[in-house]
Amino acid sequence: MSPLLPSALARRASRAISQRAVKVPTRSIMTLKDHKYSAHATARGQGRNGEVKSDDDCGLQLRLAMPRSLGGKGDGQNPEQLFAMGYAACFLSALQMVAGQTGKTDQARNAVVHAQVHLGEPADMEGFGLQVDIQVEGVDDMDLIQAGHKACPYSRALTYGAVVNVTRGKKE
Repeated sequence: MSPLLPSALARRASRAISQRAVKVPTRSIMTLKDHKYSAHATARGQGRNGEVKSDDDCGLQLRLAMPRSLGGKGDGQNPEQLFAMGYAACFLSALQMVAGQTGKTDQARNAVVHAQVHLGEPADMEGFGLQVDIQVEGVDDMDLIQAGHKACPYSRALTYGAVVNVTRGKKE
């Protein structure tokens, strides 16, 4: 066997290193094959100090205000409150649905779901991010709670990702 030249040895080492390179895990995004319901909301004004309005079945209109902990007046709702409310209601519905499917309706009948949505700076990127804590009261069966988590659309969107389409709208 002939001795390897330094440049050939370097190429061989480089190939070996690149073949062993750490692969970053990828996550597939959950896509919908159809739309059973679509909620519509519009935000106007000064973002977190503006207003939001929905034009669905029974429209809702709220004045938004920056929370005191972020330097605002705290005299209105904020997006994290709305997200927490929606998540709690959705999780409770999913929990009760799964309980019904598994013959455990009585175990989820008096369930109460608490959702906390935390806004803060992520450890590994710039800007802001969210963390969610869900607490289920009145249900002792952790398997049932986990099944509710797996069935909840909010949980699924945060776990698996959701398609977000951003476009430029028409001026009114």
